[in-house]
Amino acid sequence: MSNAYLCIMIPEWFAWRRLSVAALMALMAIVAWGRSGGRVKFPGGKCYMFRVVFTDKHGTPFSPEHPEQFLSQRAIERRNRQHLAVDSTDLPHSPQYVSEVEAVGVEVICRSKWNNSLLVKGKRMDVLRSLTKLPFVKQAQCVWTSPDSLERRHDRERYITAFRAWDEVKTQENATKQQLEMLGADRVHQHGYRGRGMMIAVLDGGFMNADVIPSLQKVRVAGSVDFVFPRAESIFKEIDHGTKVLSTMAADEPELFTGSAPEATYWLLRCEDTQTETMAEEDYWAAAVEFADSAGVDVINSSLGYHDFDHNIFYKYAQLDGQSVMISRTASMLAPKGIILVNSAGNDGMGTWKKISFPADAKDILTVGAVSADKRNAAFSAVGPSADGRVKPDIMAMGSPASVITGRGSISRDIGTSFSAPIVAGMVACLWQSLPEKTSFEIMELVRRSGDNAACPDNIYGYGVPDFWVAFKNARKENGVKAE
Repeated sequence: MSNAYLCIMIPEWFAWRRLSVAALMALMAIVAWGRSGGRVKFPGGKCYMFRVVFTDKHGTPFSPEHPEQFLSQRAIERRNRQHLAVDSTDLPHSPQYVSEVEAVGVEVICRSKWNNSLLVKGKRMDVLRSLTKLPFVKQAQCVWTSPDSLERRHDRERYITAFRAWDEVKTQENATKQQLEMLGADRVHQHGYRGRGMMIAVLDGGFMNADVIPSLQKVRVAGSVDFVFPRAESIFKEIDHGTKVLSTMAADEPELFTGSAPEATYWLLRCEDTQTETMAEEDYWAAAVEFADSAGVDVINSSLGYHDFDHNIFYKYAQLDGQSVMISRTASMLAPKGIILVNSAGNDGMGTWKKISFPADAKDILTVGAVSADKRNAAFSAVGPSADGRVKPDIMAMGSPASVITGRGSISRDIGTSFSAPIVAGMVACLWQSLPEKTSFEIMELVRRSGDNAACPDNIYGYGVPDFWVAFKNARKENGVKAE
């Protein structure tokens, strides 16, 4: 499970108890075992996945002059609006190269145009390794080995038909009032900017019951895609982490629970494998963001992060430069294509790693840490800087705790940068709705400059907690227009 999930998937009454990390992990393991009902053998037997990188795209029938063949009209319009050209990274792979790879006897699981790579699966390690002998293959790296067994899939959880408060959450007032007001969202919303016309992709590991919970039925969902192998029966039967994330942006229950962009349209993309932790999840993530780009998404929220994997594989601090690791390199390509990525910083602040995870180190994104209600940084919130000296995190938002809607359909409070990031993502969409002429780079700069630590940004608090109403007023002032 990705590191961004740590310390968040726990009920409010438990989150505040002082337990050792060992005790916490032991209890979580017991709960997981009880819910799963044991383990089952991996379906299909032993297999492996390799990341295959091509040397070029010779033979592709596509060209930058005809982007309508591989990008939606919405995606083309987004680029045109920001004066961004389609380039060779956007072109699909050479069909001949893909065919020759498949002819070896492997299955293509997913693709990345931007990295010119495939994720392929096979049962024989020698066959997969032989791919390096193909003249157009630059690299073939094993990124996934099937486990001997998996936790048994649990049935879809039952949900309640009306909001139920847990502990301190009071339903007589809007549960999200404080986390929204901290960002100046109330003023932005009052002026009619609630995300209408904007499209947000939510990258996560599951959206339990998000399709049936009554309080989420108003959410404008464009569609959903699963990029993980093996595919889930339904993304709405997986974990509810994505449901909680989605609720902080998309829910619209007046006087009870309001998201930061309740009128935006959402794509729900599953790219996190909750049963294993491997580098293949970087390929899933890359495929998901490239799909989002092709669909014309404006903002991506990713409450995911990685730095160590199964089989004692791990990354190093020196690689936190936004380029060395595939997932971060891909993330760094989003803003130049007109998309703003809002990524959680990670929850390793009190662990052995302590620093931001990948792709929170990416260039030209908004990395979000967590603060408490009094705007003090949460102890678990991961810190920077990036390996090449950039300030990280970029900004902060309420995540210790944040109000969410669970897979049960109830209001709860949960902690983690997983929840501070989407609150920001929704507000980025609202700000951009109000300033459609701005580029992705300009919107991100407005957000950073509105932070309460912008005068002296550091690697714990970043540029601070942004005020989106201030960002809106600053932009209007620069354009010679008064904001009331």
